[in-house]
Amino acid sequence: MDPVKQLLHPVRLRILHALSAASTLTIAQMCARMPEVPKITVYRQVAQLTEGGFLEVDGEQRVRGAVERRYRLCQDRPTIDADAAAAMSLDDHRRAFTASMAVLIAEFNAYLDRDGADPTADTVSYRQGTLWLSPDELTEMMADLLAVVRDRLANTPASGRTPYLLSAIFFPTSNRRAHGPGR
Repeated sequence: MDPVKQLLHPVRLRILHALSAASTLTIAQMCARMPEVPKITVYRQVAQLTEGGFLEVDGEQRVRGAVERRYRLCQDRPTIDADAAAAMSLDDHRRAFTASMAVLIAEFNAYLDRDGADPTADTVSYRQGTLWLSPDELTEMMADLLAVVRDRLANTPASGRTPYLLSAIFFPTSNRRAHGPGR
């Protein structure tokens, strides 16, 4: 299946997020992270992600007569590169954005539902603001942000580290791009 279509599903996105925050997970562990998602749905979505080359089985063990598999992200999993993104239709972008927002809302609700959730102490941030940027300024800002984040992408789970979900969204908010305010 096309990577774009694979990633346009909120539960599949949440599974990928969960596995990026942990080295391996079983179906039971995934279900514990997403208690509102039926177990059969998690099984189906894990099967699709495995078939699609996003996940692989890291190991198996017998648990009460059943085989329990541990899954991890594939190192060479498919990605949505610039060409694939450029080939997406407006409806594909709409579905991708909707899936991303559904994941963000579900993950934030799961965070708030945890015992001891403390947005202030955890430095939770969900600020929005408008920036007036030329195309060159936007490109420069994106490069700066990528440089800051890229250095931290190599971080692995360790004592004292907590996984954080980072969502950056950029889009023009009006057709005033070339004319500036008041024109």
